[in-house]
Amino acid sequence: MSTEKKPAYGGQAVVEGVMFGGKHHYVTAIRRKDDSIEFFHLPRKGNPILAKLKKIPFLRGIIAILEASANGTKHLNFSTDRFDVDPGDDSKVASERKESKLTMILGVAAAGILSFLFGKFIFTLIPVFLAESTRFIFKSDFSQIMVEGAFKLILLLAYIYFISLTPLIKRVFQYHGAEHKVINCYENDMPLTVENVQKQSRLHYRCGSSFILFTVIVGVFVYMLVPTDPLWLRVVNRVALIPVVLGISFEVLQLTNSLRNVPILKALGLPGLWLQLLTTKEPDNKQVEVAIESFEELMRMEKETQMSKEQIV
Repeated sequence: MSTEKKPAYGGQAVVEGVMFGGKHHYVTAIRRKDDSIEFFHLPRKGNPILAKLKKIPFLRGIIAILEASANGTKHLNFSTDRFDVDPGDDSKVASERKESKLTMILGVAAAGILSFLFGKFIFTLIPVFLAESTRFIFKSDFSQIMVEGAFKLILLLAYIYFISLTPLIKRVFQYHGAEHKVINCYENDMPLTVENVQKQSRLHYRCGSSFILFTVIVGVFVYMLVPTDPLWLRVVNRVALIPVVLGISFEVLQLTNSLRNVPILKALGLPGLWLQLLTTKEPDNKQVEVAIESFEELMRMEKETQMSKEQIV
């Protein structure tokens, strides 16, 4: 493997496609109904304030997560609007489709952030009430926190498992696997061919699925610092500590990724990889083709932008 440090590219599976993000651009490639591949390009807009915030440990994770939620929703909207539509009907569908009032008022980006926050609140608070219902058995703060963590983990695994049974989500998880395989192939300095990509692992240390699991683990330790009784204070603490748990979990994710090639210490990332056994599936060759096309299109656009900047200088 090359010793040269490569840029860390991230991605996201969408409906019948894959999105990859670079320093200057985001690119999504989807497989259309006629078997063609279509691209969606979105420039990465710089924000001086956000750029400074993303350099601050613990705070940078929260900014990155909200930014990814907002941006990812735009690409998901593109894929869901077009994947099952015949390209010849694009203009007709565009004229007939009416955006929901929520999207019109809040915008796609804001809707994505709100969806993420709503989901985080649900998966944070439901385990609180479930654990509280067992207080007659588990009376101490320590036991309550452990039971709460267990309920949160069970809910997370059950949710992922049951949605993965639906045909649509199963295919999204296959594209998720294709995304990881392409990144692994790139990071291993291998040409991006279908054959090479398929040889790679569908798991990756930097995956958002690992981050979700780390929020459960980190939450257990953070909640040890605050009381579990009375219930109203417990609820307030959980809500108030969401940014803290997210910030620490992001740093843990970054740490496990940096240690993934270190013997023994690389085991720190194993729980996240195990969760990816649920959130990714083995892709077929056509799905891998879409992921490769998406990544190569991103590389092309990144190179063009870099060359333009060098010419200006």
